[in-house]
Amino acid sequence: MKDVCLLFGPVDILVQLRFNDIGEFINKWFNPIRNITPQEPMIEKTQTLIVIAEGKPFTEEPYAFLFLNTQPRNLEQVQQQLQNIPKVLSADTVFGPYDVICAVRANDKEDLKQLISQIQKEVTNIQGTVTAIVASIY
Repeated sequence: MKDVCLLFGPVDILVQLRFNDIGEFINKWFNPIRNITPQEPMIEKTQTLIVIAEGKPFTEEPYAFLFLNTQPRNLEQVQQQLQNIPKVLSADTVFGPYDVICAVRANDKEDLKQLISQIQKEVTNIQGTVTAIVASIY
């Protein structure tokens, strides 16, 4: 898995950063990104999602990421149900505007559509889903 994914959807770039504590994140990543100030703005808006419970590790490049919402009491249940679906690479519960980020594999848009339908049928307590397809740049 690459640490940076370009996406088609409501999120343009998804960057995975690993750090030991929140202070390290703020000093090494948040403040430098916040201080990028070229003549033309390169970054107009950021969202930080902090992983609460990391899903299973994966090395395969995802076809898409699903950003899911649920009630806090259902986080672990939704994460477990997602990770039981074979085409789900991983599901991380997070703090932020979404509750779960789910990496999935699919052969094409039709396969992704069927996978999303399967998830909607098999995973209880999902209140909303936003999908972003990974842009292949090579």
